[in-house]
Amino acid sequence: MGSTLFKSFLIGSLAFALALTLIFTVVPLLGEPFQASMFISAVIGSYGIGMPVGYYTFRQSDRLQQVLAELERSHAELAEKASRDHMTGLLNRENFFSMFEHRRRVCDQGALLIIDIDHFKRINDNWGHPVGDEALVTVSKAIVQTIREGDVAGRIGGEEFAIFLPGASATRAELLAERIRSTVAGIEFCPTEFVRMPLSVSVGGAMCRPDADLSDVIRAADRRLYEAKRAGRNRSVFSAVMPRAA
Repeated sequence: MGSTLFKSFLIGSLAFALALTLIFTVVPLLGEPFQASMFISAVIGSYGIGMPVGYYTFRQSDRLQQVLAELERSHAELAEKASRDHMTGLLNRENFFSMFEHRRRVCDQGALLIIDIDHFKRINDNWGHPVGDEALVTVSKAIVQTIREGDVAGRIGGEEFAIFLPGASATRAELLAERIRSTVAGIEFCPTEFVRMPLSVSVGGAMCRPDADLSDVIRAADRRLYEAKRAGRNRSVFSAVMPRAA
């Protein structure tokens, strides 16, 4: 408010200076004598009218800036919410693969992990969808707690998640896949107060490079996931062989 008053005072002072300039230059040219009322009118017009008008204008400008800033924040929040899965808070499918495609093109190498909750349909059938939703959130939290800053995680299907590890070596990717699997397996998941239900995931992974075809990388990770499922679930299978460039 102090800044607004000061700027309003400057506007009034500029108006007063302009009025005096007109009084002492234009009025004599018109052959009119100087009168004290002219000076009084200049003071009243500049500070009595110019300052309030300037104050009002600056206040409206400040409010407009605040509204625009709030709109920008709201737009950013809406854009962020639109990019994420409403239940888990991870990136949704579209935005995960968009981010995956962008990040892998600026990395020398990386790895893609695809994670699937084992027997998820059985969870929904036996305990209901609210418990299934709780399982999804539980697994997503385990993923977030395990990955590092800079890794990209998303929910890409009903009970399927994916992680892109920019710049990761095959060793690190394998270790992370196994850490996620073991973390989920160790969770005390209780659908009711006195019942503990085993919760597990299968993980498939593949290396990728900037020039690799996106669909080939996804297909390679999917194949490893299916291998993990066929081998009995609750395990991770990783391929260190990079898919060839298209």
